[in-house]
Amino acid sequence: MKENTAISAWLVFMVFLRLGCTAFGGPMAHLSYFQQELVDRRRWFDQQSYMGLVTLCQLLPGPSSSQVGMAIGYQCAGFRGACAAWLGFTLPTALLLTLCAVGFNHVADLFTPWTLAALKLITVAVVAQAVVNMAHSLCLDWLRKIILLVAAAVVWLLPSSWTAILVLLLAGLITAVFSSYQPVFSRQLAMRQPAVSTGLVLCALALLLLLIFPVLAWLLPGTLWGLMDGVYSAGAWVFGGGHVVLPLLQSAVVDSGWVDQQRFLAGYALTQAMPGPLFAFAAFLGASLPPAYNPWFSAGLVLLLLFLPSTLLLFGVLPFYRRWQNNLYIRRALLGANAAVVGLLLAALLNPVLSSAVQTWHDVVYAGLAYLALQRLRVPAWLLVLLAIILGWWLGS
Repeated sequence: MKENTAISAWLVFMVFLRLGCTAFGGPMAHLSYFQQELVDRRRWFDQQSYMGLVTLCQLLPGPSSSQVGMAIGYQCAGFRGACAAWLGFTLPTALLLTLCAVGFNHVADLFTPWTLAALKLITVAVVAQAVVNMAHSLCLDWLRKIILLVAAAVVWLLPSSWTAILVLLLAGLITAVFSSYQPVFSRQLAMRQPAVSTGLVLCALALLLLLIFPVLAWLLPGTLWGLMDGVYSAGAWVFGGGHVVLPLLQSAVVDSGWVDQQRFLAGYALTQAMPGPLFAFAAFLGASLPPAYNPWFSAGLVLLLLFLPSTLLLFGVLPFYRRWQNNLYIRRALLGANAAVVGLLLAALLNPVLSSAVQTWHDVVYAGLAYLALQRLRVPAWLLVLLAIILGWWLGS
């Protein structure tokens, strides 16, 4: 990274706020926006340093593009810069989705039945596209293809967040032991990093919260602790991008009765029309909790909880990254974990996405046309969502 003492936390915030308002297209597209803005245009980093941060964040659970943004902010302006980058990149989408959820709560006809049906069919197309594209890039050999199918079957038959976690761990163990993959190792890069003691504390805190939340949820059933446990666990076990959080969040908020399935799928479809991170969907879910909870407080709480584990782990492992970035068995284990997350997403496509959205052969045709528009014609998802909303309002008026 280039040394530049003029990069302040405020400048980091303003740059990422603009990216948060304009960066459509999902994590891979976000990384391209970051490179164009921060490497090519502003020259805050050279290409090798930037790719080093990208590699680190892809090795960790959580939303990779948001983690890269926080890592960039940290390299520029320390922890204040990391907070500024996350806030600027996440705030626009989180605010818009919270407003949508509040509208859902208070304006009965904001989303007509036609709109909800169209949004759910677009969700089918979006998730199907994610499954196909991720399978093509992450499941290149027979071992990983088998892991994908077995993971999907297990999670579909035994849907729970703990099943998903166990599947991820076993898949990583299998490829760590049996894969013959030989990765291309990169040279180690100098970068700003916290003290080793700070890293140990942050890693311990991430693990401690993963253990404490289930205990509190068990001791205080029916309270927000159960929701907090599910959302934090979802954020801690997501590999492969924002789409993969769908089945884990479904288990945390729909299966437990906090948010109904129709609103969950409609909110997920709306998120496709927004710039910024897909994890901002958490704000919509928080604002959709029962009326007893303040929507703005609960939106902020659920949003922070979903991002918290990956943030703690990012800064927890930074002091050790140069030691294990080229560890053969860790790199092989990630192959299996990544294949398993495609299986989790396939299971989510089958249930609840397909099972709730597709009821007639007309629905099959419409979902297929939406998929072709996304995959073949390269129509952006946000444009399809906006068209669905306009069409739904027109048909329902």
